[in-house]
Amino acid sequence: MDRLTDARELLDGPLDDELAVADNLRDLRRINRWLGGVSLSRSAVRALAGDAEAVTLLDVGTGGADIPMALISRGRDGSPRIDVVGLDSRAEILNAAVRADPLVTETAGLELVLGDGLALPFKDDSFDIVHCSLVVHHLAPGEAVALMAEMRRVARAGVVINDLDRQWLGWLGAWLIGHLLTGNRYTRHDAPLSVRRAYRAGEMADLLRAAGLEPIRTFRGAVGQRYAIAARAAVDVA
Repeated sequence: MDRLTDARELLDGPLDDELAVADNLRDLRRINRWLGGVSLSRSAVRALAGDAEAVTLLDVGTGGADIPMALISRGRDGSPRIDVVGLDSRAEILNAAVRADPLVTETAGLELVLGDGLALPFKDDSFDIVHCSLVVHHLAPGEAVALMAEMRRVARAGVVINDLDRQWLGWLGAWLIGHLLTGNRYTRHDAPLSVRRAYRAGEMADLLRAAGLEPIRTFRGAVGQRYAIAARAAVDVA
């Protein structure tokens, strides 16, 4: 399957229906929970955190902040304690996140911030780990490398990229989710298109290397529809 580059997801366009956007964020929360997105991020974060008792994490393109909330909750059960800043470039998304789940403003250890992932409003080495999920497939290769370079700049321990794998089984699953399990127009349109726009794991690893990062572990979903890559700054990058 060739990567589709000339199509646009609805979430990349005007977001003038907050109720529909909030419902889409709820769909994404269920997808992340049911289809392994949360567990993939948790494994990749653990690979970078090692035996640390506490970790600071920046989540770029946080959307509904469901993965940060899940990581924080798991941290209370014996994993490293995680404090998260969830950043998104669109105020409409952050507003819809609160509508989708008011707990995002009540969860201890979670702060939501408006900001651009391509120009992160943080100093170098501000966080232990910088994470993003279901973001990179929205970007052209040059933009993806620029994002990853910014993530590397503010990360002390490393970077986690969690995204879809471009393959037909994943596309079929996304189509079925969009047409059988939800009536949300954003989810129905964007879910299968996201798979067509996604990078294969090897392609993502090449983008990470171009951004001065070296993949150390790749974690895959149960049927290969998704992966998370943990990466550290390459030794020859200042």
